[in-house]
Amino acid sequence: MTRTVKVAIVGCGGIANGKHMPSLSKLKHVELVAFCDVLIERAEKAAVKYGVSGAKVYEDYRELLQDETIDVVHVLTPNDSHAEITVAALDSGKHVMCEKPMAKTSAEAQTMVEAAKRSGKKLTIGYNNRFRPDSQHLHQVCERGDLGEIYFAKAHAIRRRAVPTWGVFLDEEKQGGGPLIDIGTHALDLTLWMMNNYTPKSVMGNTYHKLSQKKNAANAWGPWDPDKFTVEDSAFGFITMENGATIVLEASWALNSLDEDEAKCSLSGTEGGADMKDGLRFNGESFGKLYTTNIELGAGGVAFYDGDSESDADLEARLWIDTIIHDTEPVVKPEQAFVVTQILEAIYESAKTGKAVYFQEKSSLVTN
Repeated sequence: MTRTVKVAIVGCGGIANGKHMPSLSKLKHVELVAFCDVLIERAEKAAVKYGVSGAKVYEDYRELLQDETIDVVHVLTPNDSHAEITVAALDSGKHVMCEKPMAKTSAEAQTMVEAAKRSGKKLTIGYNNRFRPDSQHLHQVCERGDLGEIYFAKAHAIRRRAVPTWGVFLDEEKQGGGPLIDIGTHALDLTLWMMNNYTPKSVMGNTYHKLSQKKNAANAWGPWDPDKFTVEDSAFGFITMENGATIVLEASWALNSLDEDEAKCSLSGTEGGADMKDGLRFNGESFGKLYTTNIELGAGGVAFYDGDSESDADLEARLWIDTIIHDTEPVVKPEQAFVVTQILEAIYESAKTGKAVYFQEKSSLVTN
């Protein structure tokens, strides 16, 4: 008989209500038993809507972690507290799903990896775009080697005007950055995963605070306050990997561009290319002629996919809980997410210094 997994939620805001709690509540072997938020009314509301009978509510995550019956903690708080809460949860004997990005800094991310190894508990990061049908199919293609050696790629996270004006998104202290760490992190994770390349050599980057200073700007979620817009509005990175491969990363919340794409990548290999810019497209050469092929994805063509109603968030939650039940590795490994954080941090560092950042070893960054 499959055992029941008892899950606690730390941070009952937008991402918890929009993604994690609805998906977890659909799983028959999951019980949402505890909810924590600095605004206690949010935790209480979540407990009523998603919790089992008798679900507990907390203001302080430390009190929640004292409950030895909890198996898994989902850390869904602002970026500046990801490492602190995750490490404490792992050390208390809980498995952890932490929302992206892994942490504000690579030093914090490293403490999370070390805590997972020390505790023997599982840690994963919420890169849900890996679980989209197009991502799953493209990853299968890359794993088979159909594209050959992927030596050039672009990671796309471009919004024309979609600045999140609520919560702490514009607060650099809480978030660690703007679109680069918010949506650029998804695009970079997808790209590295497709390439199966997690050894960066150097990074050059630029960040911009151009459109953020405009008042009464057109925006999907209403105008922002320039005085509170303390993060970049766009960022761009040029990443060289140890094997010579190149990745161009582009991220914006506000940019005068019609070339909008978010959480997508373009790949160029020795045997063919692929991109997600207009559905899933493949290109290459066959019998002396160039070809372009558009792929239509249905339920039958996607790994792990077992129904038309399963969204990427639902699939992410199900496979994560399966790793707990069956003691297997999570799809998103903490060591992979750590490299994403390293590269994002290097882009910010390069933008500040105007110099390239070189990776001498995985645990340190050196600027020249």
